[in-house]
Formats: sequence, structure tokens, C-alpha cells
Amino acid sequence: MAPATPELVSPRSPRVTAARRLAKRNFRSKERLFLAEGPQAVREAAGHGSDGRATLVELFATVEAAERHADIVGAARDAGARVQLASEQVVADISTTVTPQGLVGVCRFLDTPFEEVLGRRPRLVAVLAHVRDPGNAGTVLRCADAAGAEAVVLTDASVDLYNPKAVRASVGSLFHLPVAVGVPADRAVAGLRQAGARILAADGAGDRDLDEELDRGAMGGPTAWVFGNEAWGLPEETRALADAVVRVPIHGKAESLNLATAAAVCLYASARAQRAPAGCRSVTGN
Repeated sequence: MAPATPELVSPRSPRVTAARRLAKRNFRSKERLFLAEGPQAVREAAGHGSDGRATLVELFATVEAAERHADIVGAARDAGARVQLASEQVVADISTTVTPQGLVGVCRFLDTPFEEVLGRRPRLVAVLAHVRDPGNAGTVLRCADAAGAEAVVLTDASVDLYNPKAVRASVGSLFHLPVAVGVPADRAVAGLRQAGARILAADGAGDRDLDEELDRGAMGGPTAWVFGNEAWGLPEETRALADAVVRVPIHGKAESLNLATAAAVCLYASARAQRAPAGCRSVTGN
């Protein structure tokens, strides 16, 4: 059997041009399409769908990547995606990474309406308010997924969910749980509180200590954590919306924790408390 050859070899092809434009937010918003790069993201995209439609609509793959990841290419075809064998130059031209992995998928937007999130009455939610770094946004989404959160909300002051760096940083978690976007912070808090969640703002200057909240068994109920900007935290007006402002205790000499690390600590603390038979209390407590 003759070896496969690329079908797309020119970066000027209309299909390549259309895909490359999705690196820019205005084109993503206009087409309601975004890029998912690498085997993990493409695999998750191929298995995802909503409203009877597959999320993955097109896949660009180098010959080498298509052979190495034949299962992913097969899943893409099974999902109805158009699979294009492309030259390495073409895939590199579409990719937004320095070292492309040979697979780039074009996907439909998959965010969930906020009202639908509320209707599910989630027990654990991460709210990203004023988060501007796409890598942090994607990493917090991944942490929320790992901790078993049932939804993530990005406020209208936060970064674009479909920024390529955010998609990569989520490492496929974007396809695992409902994400609502563009929700004003006050509306997010009011809606989640009405849906039964306690609102906790994570802030290094908080007047509540996370360990103390755990020790007194206060974190076993439905909870929405609000995380702020990487550099300056949460503005006072957003802090004021919360039921409590909680700090992660620093037991060593570190000046602070970065956003994603603090989010992971907070989300896992809630996950543990919610799974404990009668709340979560310190093993050293009396």
C-alpha cells in the first residue's frame, strides 16, 4: 500500500485561511468556532456533542500524526468531522503553539447558558471574576474538573474561554463540564445564591481562614468559589457580594499563592468537605 500523502499543502488554501483566523477572538465570535490542538484536546472534542450535534467539525492532521493517532482520527470521522491530511507546514501555520503536535481541530462553541447551569443546582462551582490570563483560566477550569465541580462561570470581565492558550491549559477539561460565559459578577453571585450555593470569595486578605472553615464543618454544603485577578485579586465591590471572604493560610515563608494553586486548594477543600459524612473537621482538633 502506498504511503498516505497530504491533501493540503498550501497555507493559502481557503480552508487553512479560515482555520488560521480562529486564533483571533473576533473571528471566533463571528463563526462560533474555536481551535483545539493536540491529541488530548482533539480526542475529547471528538467525543463531545450537544443538542444532537458533534462539537468537532474539522480536523487537520499531518500524515505522521494521523498514523500515530489513528484512533483519534477514526473517532473524528465517526463524529462526522471532515478530516484533512495536511503538510507539516500547513498544520504549523494553523497551530498557535511553538511546537505543533500534528493535530488541530476546529470545534463549535460549547458554552452553556447560565440559566441552564442554575437549573442543575450545582453543588460546587468555580466563578472566574476578572481573570485575564488565559493560561490561568484554563488551569482553573482543569482544577475545577479534577475536584468534581459541576460548573464553571466566567464573568464578562474575564478572558475569552476559547482563547487557544486557555483551551490548551484546560487539557481537555473544557469538554467535561458546563461552562457559562459573559455573566456579570453580580448576576452570577445572585443566581448561584438563589440556587442554594454559599458564595465564598478567595482572597489572600480574607477575614476567614480556610482551615478554620473546614475545622468548624462549615463547608459541606453547596458552594460557589469566586476567584479574582492574578495581580490584584478581587475588587471590593465583588468581595462585598460574597457570604464570606476566605484566605488560604500560608504556613511557610511564601509571599502568596498563584491563582491556579489557590483555586485548586479551595476547590479540593470543598470537595473533601462535601464528601465527608458530617462535614470535614481537622484530625488534630478536639
